[in-house]
Amino acid sequence: MKSRAFETIKIYWSHIRRHWVAFFSICLFTMSSSAISTFIPVYFKKIIDAIVNSANRPASFHSALTFLAVAAGMGLSQWVLWRSSVLIDIRFASRTVAEINNSSFKKLHRHSFSFFIDNFSGSLVKKVNYFSRAFETIVDNVFWSLLPMIVNIVVIVVVLFLRNAWMGIGIFIWLILFLTLNFFFSTWKYKFDVMETEAISRTTGFLSDTITNFSSLKLFNGYRREVESFAKHTEEVRRNAQRAWSFEELFNGTSNFLMVFLQFGLLYITIRLWFKGSFTVGDFVLVQSYVIIIINQSWQFGRMIRTFYRAFSDAEEMTTLLLTTPEILDKPGAKNLKVKEGGIEFKKVLFCYHETRKVLDNFNLQIMGGEKIALIGPSGAGKTTVIKLLLRNFDLTGGHIFIDGQDIAGVTQESLWQNISLVPQDPVLFHRSLKENIRYGRPKATEEEIIKAAKMAHCDEFINDLPERYDTFVGERGIKLSGGERQRVAIARAILRNAPILVLDEATSSLDSESEGLIQDALEKLMADKTVIVIAHRLSTIRKMDRIIFVDDGQIKEEGSHEELEKKENGLYRHLWELQAGGFMK
Repeated sequence: MKSRAFETIKIYWSHIRRHWVAFFSICLFTMSSSAISTFIPVYFKKIIDAIVNSANRPASFHSALTFLAVAAGMGLSQWVLWRSSVLIDIRFASRTVAEINNSSFKKLHRHSFSFFIDNFSGSLVKKVNYFSRAFETIVDNVFWSLLPMIVNIVVIVVVLFLRNAWMGIGIFIWLILFLTLNFFFSTWKYKFDVMETEAISRTTGFLSDTITNFSSLKLFNGYRREVESFAKHTEEVRRNAQRAWSFEELFNGTSNFLMVFLQFGLLYITIRLWFKGSFTVGDFVLVQSYVIIIINQSWQFGRMIRTFYRAFSDAEEMTTLLLTTPEILDKPGAKNLKVKEGGIEFKKVLFCYHETRKVLDNFNLQIMGGEKIALIGPSGAGKTTVIKLLLRNFDLTGGHIFIDGQDIAGVTQESLWQNISLVPQDPVLFHRSLKENIRYGRPKATEEEIIKAAKMAHCDEFINDLPERYDTFVGERGIKLSGGERQRVAIARAILRNAPILVLDEATSSLDSESEGLIQDALEKLMADKTVIVIAHRLSTIRKMDRIIFVDDGQIKEEGSHEELEKKENGLYRHLWELQAGGFMK
């Protein structure tokens, strides 16, 4: 746990050092302000001694005013330094937090597709938010609690030691005992804070999952089940929180006892020294002022250490994520993919999702530049996996995939995706305007180009019926649109992108027959002069493909044109075609 906290500090420091002047200025001003404020009671002591020992009233009055002026000057200096540090911190903290959030965002989206499959979106959002919040907590405690406490304690111990050595030594021993006890308790409690944070992450993830699947929850009568499951998650959070709070309260009681002992112990020593004539009335006031400061700072120390550890536990999950190397990375020296013909070759491809789940085995497929092929076959045959491997959503277990003779494992992922347009079976849209969603395929596209693509995809018709037309927001994941409307938007985005390689994964599955007929013309224009891979179950959509590939058990079982495969006796494709009347399910 310590090493993870240290890694968290290293990550934070990488951002802090970009603003090192501001950081050290805040530290310097805060420490100077605290030192001055701790010395002010020394002049209060002098003022009181001057008043009490007023045998020579004019001289005593003059001395008291002089000490008062010095104390007032120190108070003003302390105020200026403290206010200056706060003003610098406003700029420093806001900038650094923004940079930390930006870095977290960049790192998060560098992870592979499998990473996002394995993690709840709600948990990821929580990790990013907690990480920046933990930074604010840690830095605020360093600036406004830790540094002032160190300065105050050092000054107090030195001043009291110079006034009475045994009192200074006693205070020092008490502080060492109290602070050590606080430190070890907070270190021990840290593991429970981590457990509570992990439980909160699981609860947040569960909540996010139910919100995402709210329709299933309602339509499949899952309300009571999910309420009971969520209650189990919150109960786990409650148990961890209660245990952590109980331990903290037990320690708070011990700390209070030590503070009471210090307060009355010092008062007893001060009274004895007063009656021995070793202490003045001013000394008595000084000691009591310092006792109040020590008690406040000591109490803050325990809370501060526990706050530190709690912040580190909040940051731990995101720290782990930031230190985790993405599963798929560009190779050192990777070059940009250059596509001229668009030829694709799968050569001896082996892919396993897990050691025991082999999906593709010695898969070989060559697609000529500009050729249009269709992948068909039963569910689970490996069709979609072929597409995912081409897009490098996963790295191959064995073999190679080439585009125009370039191994995709050796080119940059950005350039690979730049040359491929994908229209998925279930498009997910950003909660942004329709214009922004269509333009996402080509950010610099003009409004005229966006409308032209929308008209080609036949989504201009329903867009014009919306109150804000192209400026209409589509809702989270595009929920305000029907499945067919989302698919038309995805097709418009692909038309606008105009990449040399086009992948259609059940691109018309959510369209009714009338809409599909409208889209077919747009798709034919979209597919012109491109290498096209189509996955479809409705065979009517693939009759015009140059070649149809029948995939089953991760192998190519048949291939050829529709006419060739339809004539093949006992052929798999022919059997599938006969189950459909004109391409429509019986």
